[in-house]
Amino acid sequence: MRLKTILFSAAAVIATPCLALAQGGVQTAAPAPAQGGPAAAPKAAPAAVEGVTVTGDGAAMRSSIDRRSYSVSNDLSARTGSIADALRNIPSVEVDVQGNVSLRGDSNVTILIDGKPSGMFNGDGRGDALQAMPADQIDRVEVMTNPSAAFRPDGTAGIINLVTKQTRKPGATGTLRANVSTDGRYNGGVSGNYVNGKLTLSGDAGFRHEEQKAWQTIDRTTAAGTSSQDGVFENDGDMVNLRGGIDYDLTPKDRLSGEVRYRRMKFDTTGDETYETTGAFPDYTRATDAAMKRDNKAVSGDWRHQFKGSEHQLTAHLEYEQTDFSRNSTAFTDYSAGADAYELFGFGADQERTNFKTDYARPNVGGGTLKTGLDFEWVKNDYDNHGSTGTSWGDQTVDPARTNRFLFDQDVYAGYVTYEKAFGDFTAQGGLRAEQVQINGNQVTGGQTFENDYFKVYPSLHLGYTVNENNTFKGSYSRRVQRPQVQDLNPYRIYQDPQNYRAGNPYLKPQVTDSFELGWQYRKGPAYYLATAYYRSSEGVVTDVVRDLGDGVLLTTRENLNKSRNGGLELVANGRLTPKITYNVSANAFWNEIDAGNLGFSGTRSATTLSGRANLNWQATPKDFFQINAFTSGKRLTPQGHREPFQMVNLGYRRKVNDKLSFVVTVQDALDSFEDKAVTDTATLKDVTLRTANVRAVFFGFTWNFGGGKPRPEQFDFGSGAVGG
Repeated sequence: MRLKTILFSAAAVIATPCLALAQGGVQTAAPAPAQGGPAAAPKAAPAAVEGVTVTGDGAAMRSSIDRRSYSVSNDLSARTGSIADALRNIPSVEVDVQGNVSLRGDSNVTILIDGKPSGMFNGDGRGDALQAMPADQIDRVEVMTNPSAAFRPDGTAGIINLVTKQTRKPGATGTLRANVSTDGRYNGGVSGNYVNGKLTLSGDAGFRHEEQKAWQTIDRTTAAGTSSQDGVFENDGDMVNLRGGIDYDLTPKDRLSGEVRYRRMKFDTTGDETYETTGAFPDYTRATDAAMKRDNKAVSGDWRHQFKGSEHQLTAHLEYEQTDFSRNSTAFTDYSAGADAYELFGFGADQERTNFKTDYARPNVGGGTLKTGLDFEWVKNDYDNHGSTGTSWGDQTVDPARTNRFLFDQDVYAGYVTYEKAFGDFTAQGGLRAEQVQINGNQVTGGQTFENDYFKVYPSLHLGYTVNENNTFKGSYSRRVQRPQVQDLNPYRIYQDPQNYRAGNPYLKPQVTDSFELGWQYRKGPAYYLATAYYRSSEGVVTDVVRDLGDGVLLTTRENLNKSRNGGLELVANGRLTPKITYNVSANAFWNEIDAGNLGFSGTRSATTLSGRANLNWQATPKDFFQINAFTSGKRLTPQGHREPFQMVNLGYRRKVNDKLSFVVTVQDALDSFEDKAVTDTATLKDVTLRTANVRAVFFGFTWNFGGGKPRPEQFDFGSGAVGG
């Protein structure tokens, strides 16, 4: 508590004099970043960003001193696909067959929507959410591999901010969209805005239906012998997204905003598995049926006071979010020897999150821009595992080995300050964030409690140098943290199937990463070229470790590595081959070194791999647009093995009938090549797990814009999710 008092005092010292300065005169400066950093600017507020190039090319990259933003307006995969599909075409980003996201090889990524965190992208089911949520409402993707101290330090790889479409026109306007595939999948939605003087109303409603078949093969060798496990799974599910928002100008300087959100994801999965072994454990066949549901509800309110000057402002944000997750399964196991098993087991997780933020931005402080703020978050988690077994479905007995309850609370109290100033052609931005964290865990069933109370600071530094109007250099440093997820800390063994268990580790420590970057950018018109060298050094990397429990049964748990180092060179090029053909390509040469000596692995292990992506766009006629995009992800090192490369090719065609109506056809995974292969290779365990799915599909869709009114000139505002004056 003493450290918490120190933090409150320090935050007050930071904030109070800045608020006192609010009555002074101002000049224009860069806008406040997204929430997660400072609160977003109002959606209709004008914005100006220093150092940003805006072109008429919808595919153009836009950059500021601490991030890059990529438009997906011309990505046809985003028109008919999921958020995971859209992210696969963004430089620095990789998404595997299960929807797991990584930035330059690091999977510890924070994902925001319009600068706001969401329970949909935390914990179990995060990959499912990315693959189920439609991408047709995403306008652009902001990538911050070295965020400033204004942003929360969570996620050692950095931040991906999904900025939704917020085009504003006077009067009533809207968009209707629908897509259907050849394999039973379909999605659609409607968005609308109403602008009348001081009042703005907006809303979105979307629906997505998914059907998918997946296959899994596990070949395993342990001291007990060899085994093979083959399974086929059929998934059928729906995703609903609802949002409503209101903005009202109380005065010319004060705006109140409110928003409500509801997202539901519901999937049913049936599976058939066959297990064969040379060991003592009996062979079996297994039929499973699982129902998964995740409900996410949130309500938020914002207040903004605009002082003299467009970028001199004070904002406050209050949000309450509730996420309810459940997965309930039945399984019948037919053993070749011994009694058959009838099982009921499930898992539930309820989370409540409350966030209060206040941010203040003032230009013309000593010739630079000062930003400061407070960010308090309270999160409560309730995890409930339950299971029973019997000789029939009607004869069930509670299994203590599968039934437990785990409570976990995490409170974070943070204050930050950043200062940016230009010295001729040279620009510098420094920042410092201080955080007090209070963690309390209670394994109710096992009677085990733990707590952790710590104070840390996270500095950041961004430098920019403009050589001329076409060439710029940037350098940056940030310190990031990856706090263990709730289930990472739960010590109770969770039953997955007869051969696999999973348990957390209450003694895990946060992973801390120091990240360095040096980049060059050349830009002339719609063409740009980027080269970025990066290096990251991490202590206490949290990773999966698999142990043999005997008879071919494995336990997967979480441990801290001694250290990890990685680095590489990323190249990005965007330009025009002919007046009608444009391209965007990127490549990443990645080196990784792992020291797992504290876990019983001798010495260090290192590997170098290559990844890349390419997009080719052909505007054949003013109304006909063709697209092909492809990517490949290289081999990835793990503490006990590696993950094999994976790749995908997508095709698309758009026909513009008029300014209001267009049709689109896309082919996802045209070569049917997408798969995920993980290899574990140690002295006592060899395991090869291969997962594939029928990702390939042909989608047919249309988009219809309705309503009238001349659109306002586009304004580009990093992080706010706002497009429109």
